[in-house]
Amino acid sequence: MEPVVTRTLFLCVLFTISTAAPLQDAAGEAGTTRPAVPDRCAGVEFDAITPNEKGNTLFFKGNHVWNGFTGPAQFSNLYFSEVNGPVNAAFRMHNTENPDDHDHIYLFKDDKVYSYFNQTLEEGYPKQIQEDFPGVPTHLDAAVECPKGECMTDSVLFFKGQDVHVYDIATKTVKTKTWSHLPSCTSAFRWLEHYYCFHGQNFTRFHPVSGEVTGVYPKDARQYFMSCPNFGHGGHRKPLKCRDVKLNAATSDDGGRTYFFAGPIYMRVDTHRDGFHAFPITRAWKEVNDGVDSVFSYDRKIYLIKGDQVYIYKADAHFTLIEGYPKTVKEELGIEGTVDAAFVCPNENIVHIIQGNRMRDIVLTATPRVIGRDVPLPLSDIDAALCGGDGIKLFKGSQFYHYETPMILAMGRIAPVPEEITSALMGCED
Repeated sequence: MEPVVTRTLFLCVLFTISTAAPLQDAAGEAGTTRPAVPDRCAGVEFDAITPNEKGNTLFFKGNHVWNGFTGPAQFSNLYFSEVNGPVNAAFRMHNTENPDDHDHIYLFKDDKVYSYFNQTLEEGYPKQIQEDFPGVPTHLDAAVECPKGECMTDSVLFFKGQDVHVYDIATKTVKTKTWSHLPSCTSAFRWLEHYYCFHGQNFTRFHPVSGEVTGVYPKDARQYFMSCPNFGHGGHRKPLKCRDVKLNAATSDDGGRTYFFAGPIYMRVDTHRDGFHAFPITRAWKEVNDGVDSVFSYDRKIYLIKGDQVYIYKADAHFTLIEGYPKTVKEELGIEGTVDAAFVCPNENIVHIIQGNRMRDIVLTATPRVIGRDVPLPLSDIDAALCGGDGIKLFKGSQFYHYETPMILAMGRIAPVPEEITSALMGCED
């Protein structure tokens, strides 16, 4: 595989985020004046933050709301007409066991709670908070959903002062913790499986179970969560053209998470509803620097191959390097040479290794490793490979070759017609 292209490959799409079309501001009643429109780039302490059912992030302040990471503030009653004035907290319900509640937006104001779906207030709302969330106090400061796997159960974290009330959605019980080390959160936000406490114009990232803060915080929200001139990631970058895409690796893990890698950057693409976002590889896999050659997932683990080294991580909510790794490719897989691409198909125990114009099948349940098949391919210089329910994609530059099964790939002697990478696949610009 060729050396990585520049860091700009995915940074160009870092904040290429889908936002809803702006709504028109409502005119005030005759003889009345509307509050001044706030400018979040001037520094704002948000009242609440939540994604909506379409994945657009809503930032609340006073009588206004921003729909997405870019664009101006709008009057919040254009979206939530029954709520007058500022809200205290908001979150998007994660409750896949109850489709009638899943993805509904909950807004909290004083002692009341409002439930919305598609900007429509649900019948019977507003209610007293205690009716819907027994044991949760009124006049909250912040709230954020926490799915099972990141919390012990599907939960909601409610913040009031230094206390965090952990609400179990299934049992409707509350456990209260005191996180005095965390700033008083005026809003909280779950974004790509990470949790953020917003305070003033800053934020602090925390662990949703322990409240632990790792890294250097607080950080200015304008550097990361909005597009502001002269601030960090916001800038005014244009989306990467799909024709300029060049990947180094791709994989889907057992949890349904799909990742693309290019240079020192990775992108999570299964969360595209919440936008396409790119990050340094070291954010998730801190021991791996300067990119990877290939990646595959198997048995709730993710294998990152760089040079002649294999790093294996437990693929839980957060990745943990398994003790004793990295090991050499020879030790772990029983082969030598550069690995251009690798993939494991769902419910299989064979990793298909592509080196040059050959594919080697290695049985992962065998110790020592066994090469089950070694066949020539009608393709070479493959950048990355991915196998899922729709078959296999072999990426080469800005195109990919589609095969239905590994057997068809192994038996093929003529390459299929390549398909173009599109915006639907990875958020680039067609």
